[in-house]
Amino acid sequence: MSQNDLLEKLKDIAGESQVRTDEPMSSHTTFRIGGTADYFVMPSSVEELQAIIRLLKKSDMNYYVIGNGSNLLVGDKGFRGVIIQLSDAFDKVEYIDDVTVKAMSGMKLSRLGNRLSDKGLAGFEFAIGIPGTIGGAVRMNAGAYGGEIKDIIVSAEVLDQNGDIHTLGKDELELGYRTSSIMKYGYIVVSATLKLSKGNTDEIKENIKELSQKRRMKQPLEYPSAGSTFKRPEGYFAGKLIMDAGLRGYLVGEAQVSEKHCGFVINRGNATAADVRTLMQNVADIVEEKFGVRLEPEVKMIGEF
Repeated sequence: MSQNDLLEKLKDIAGESQVRTDEPMSSHTTFRIGGTADYFVMPSSVEELQAIIRLLKKSDMNYYVIGNGSNLLVGDKGFRGVIIQLSDAFDKVEYIDDVTVKAMSGMKLSRLGNRLSDKGLAGFEFAIGIPGTIGGAVRMNAGAYGGEIKDIIVSAEVLDQNGDIHTLGKDELELGYRTSSIMKYGYIVVSATLKLSKGNTDEIKENIKELSQKRRMKQPLEYPSAGSTFKRPEGYFAGKLIMDAGLRGYLVGEAQVSEKHCGFVINRGNATAADVRTLMQNVADIVEEKFGVRLEPEVKMIGEF
């Protein structure tokens, strides 16, 4: 299939206004870094998403699905293929009973958390400050402040690589530390059903406020970043290892190990993807040399560097 044919077919499925070419990925990642994607598509329904996946499978085209673009580093030379963004049309929540909700994958965790607190539903407070969407959170079993997605999830609807929908129960999701069957099999999260508990709206909002203040004090939220840069090695904390290795404030170009929290790599303004990648490799090498522990990236890298 020629590139022109592909473009026309994508427009037929999603509509002309929802398909872009040579889209700068720096506009769609929390790092504010990244070259252009050949094609950028924003489906408006699950059916459109299915049709896009089936088209791309048939045409053997490389693709990657994003939500908020957190936890993601896109290479400076961009992404050869199609970026599918699940955002506005995948931003709905349905109340199934008093404590059970079904949230679409494009919904931001902060937005969902505030909606749940308004309803007096507790148990989601830990996730509110994580800068991602439900889809990414389920895929990675996101967690913070003693809570994680696996504590509250009932099931998830996913698309497989043929564009078929499956409902996976909690056990089938195989949720572990920053891992899941979704990651293992290349599924796309469509929605997640969560079970919360009844709470007092004022107390929930107070809890959210306290956690937000904690984050602001401890994390470099004033700079673009992808959140925690490295996974937590068993028995250690990545940020402490980096600090103990003397790397607080370590710079490569405009990428820097945050002085506020060494577990974060920040973009000081004009960092390139190459700066970030080099910094991450250097940090991992120095920590391993000093402490015999290899840091694994939590940030996903895609595209050409």
